[in-house]
Amino acid sequence: MQRQIVLQTVLRMHDHPTADIVYASVAAEHPSISKATVYRNLNQLVSQGEIRRVSVPNGADRYDFNLTDHYHVRCSQCGKVYDVYMPRPENLIDRVEDASGVDVQRYDILFEGVCPACKKE
Repeated sequence: MQRQIVLQTVLRMHDHPTADIVYASVAAEHPSISKATVYRNLNQLVSQGEIRRVSVPNGADRYDFNLTDHYHVRCSQCGKVYDVYMPRPENLIDRVEDASGVDVQRYDILFEGVCPACKKE
């Protein structure tokens, strides 16, 4: 039941929330659920492939309900993380495997830049 509450919370949030943001949202509706429970369930949901963890260098990991192939971009000024939909470069995985000798099982690409809202400021 707690896992479903955490999952439904992430599914409602379309802004790549951090674990703390997910916890705050869960706690607002279910104050008896602890932060440790939310964190544990986020990790389990990622392990089970129900949500995606977006690792952010020098920042808190984010969580994404969208499991389709896509990229992310993080604004270096406001810190927001956005989805980027574009075709995958041709033979990307083959090229990485050829260059590294590693059998690629999954990958995340996170671009960083300044979002349109911050550019206006």
